[in-house]
Amino acid sequence: MTIRKKATAAWKGKLETGEGIISTESGALTRVPYGFKQRFEGQAGSNPEELVGAAHAACYSMALSLFLGQNDYVANSIHTEATVSLVKDGDGFKVSQIDLNCEADVPDIEEELFQSLCQETKENCPISKLLNANISLNAKLM
Repeated sequence: MTIRKKATAAWKGKLETGEGIISTESGALTRVPYGFKQRFEGQAGSNPEELVGAAHAACYSMALSLFLGQNDYVANSIHTEATVSLVKDGDGFKVSQIDLNCEADVPDIEEELFQSLCQETKENCPISKLLNANISLNAKLM
C-alpha cells in the first residue's frame, strides 16, 4: 500500500528579501508565508524546520499509539514536542539535531516497557526513517 500526500512551496526573489508560500493538499496549510524573516527573525509565518518538527512530533505520537496498542495499552494522552536545531555549516546551514520530548498518560504500563516502546517508536516511526531516506529529484528548468 502506498499513500501519497503533497505539499507545495513557491518562492520568488533573493534569500534575504524574497518571499514564499507553503500549501498542503489537505488544505491544512493554504498559502502560509515563509521566508528569511520567518526563519531567522521570528516574523509570523512558518519555516522548514518548524514543519519538519510538526511532522516528526505528529508521526511519533501516532506511532507510539500503535506500539502501545500492539502491547494492549491505550494512552489517555500523548504529547510530543520536536525541537529542530538549525546551525551554521560552512557557507550554509544544516539541521544538526531533532530533540523529541514525549509525555504520555498510559494507565497501568510499567516504566521499563514504556521506555522500550518509546525507543522502538523513535527508531521506527516513518518520519524518523525519512530522515535517513533516499531522496529522488526531478528538476525542470522553465
